[in-house]
Amino acid sequence: MGDSFDNAMAEAINGLYKTELIRRRGPWRTVEKVELATLEYVWWWNSQRLHGELDMPPAEVEADYYAGLDTPLGTPGTQTA
Repeated sequence: MGDSFDNAMAEAINGLYKTELIRRRGPWRTVEKVELATLEYVWWWNSQRLHGELDMPPAEVEADYYAGLDTPLGTPGTQTA
């Protein structure tokens, strides 16, 4: 079930998207150009931008997490530094 925090997070991300991509790189001539730019932005957001709290890209954080799950016993939470 959703709550107000879900809405706040979505609104914050939508605001960043509009500020960083739509307004900065516009005016847009076609919907296709917006769609392609959106795909590039989402790829950058998920794989290259530095996460504010972790100073690492989200894709790298996720890869490290899943690598830690591949322990000999397959036990989550037994990650080594």
